[in-house]
Amino acid sequence: MKRRKFINLLSVSLLLSFSPLLITVVYPNKPKPKKKENWISIGTVAELDKNGQILKEKTSLGAVLVIGTSKSKQLIAVNPICTHLGCNVDWEAEENIFLCPCHASEFTAEGKVQNGPATKPLSTYKTKIEKNTVMVTRI
Repeated sequence: MKRRKFINLLSVSLLLSFSPLLITVVYPNKPKPKKKENWISIGTVAELDKNGQILKEKTSLGAVLVIGTSKSKQLIAVNPICTHLGCNVDWEAEENIFLCPCHASEFTAEGKVQNGPATKPLSTYKTKIEKNTVMVTRI
């Protein structure tokens, strides 16, 4: 092999070897924009403190049940529709579970299935209190 052909092959192979690096330098990864959290109002702090819970059946997120008080370190917020056959679950504060009255499915405070026949968890939401308003958004 002649020296000129060898140098040409070496140059091409080096160029191909470093092309991913060159592309990375020329087109750097741009950070993805954060999804905007769409917080929705569920009710007032007064309602929550009076009843220990707020149920809002029609929201842009679906039905939302918030459990706790304004003094709670963390509020619990779930979609209260049982994932088995669609009955409304009840909060059993003494046992710290959601219980479906139709077929006795049990869910933890985090919405996870504890006892069937339901197999899917309840949808849960992030909560916050802002200016005397209880608000939730998707996790």
